[in-house]
Amino acid sequence: QVQLVESGGGLVQTGGSLRLSCAASGTIYRVDDMGWYRQAPGNKRELVASISRLKNTNYTESVKGRFTISRDNAKNTVDLQMNALTPEDTAVYYCSARLRVGFGTSYSNYWGQGTQVTVSS
Repeated sequence: QVQLVESGGGLVQTGGSLRLSCAASGTIYRVDDMGWYRQAPGNKRELVASISRLKNTNYTESVKGRFTISRDNAKNTVDLQMNALTPEDTAVYYCSARLRVGFGTSYSNYWGQGTQVTVSS
């Protein structure tokens, strides 16, 4: 069994900061890409940021310069530091990980349960 558990969401005023954390646990052989997605009411889930095992990063345009994704390969964790938040960042944020549960198995995508981020104006 694999679990991704997120923490760090909450309510913050415009211009404030939050840090999201996600830890993958369970039967894990190797974690490849990790990332953060978000979904606002009425919108599709969108990629916010991703990071490869070699720590190459990718950001959606709207968060570049404000958000920073990082990971700890030894702990199977991924964080998202969010600065200069605006009401447009309000959404449920989901952690994702592409991983293998054993030698010779294929990669599968796993998701966390989501954490609410609300930015007030």
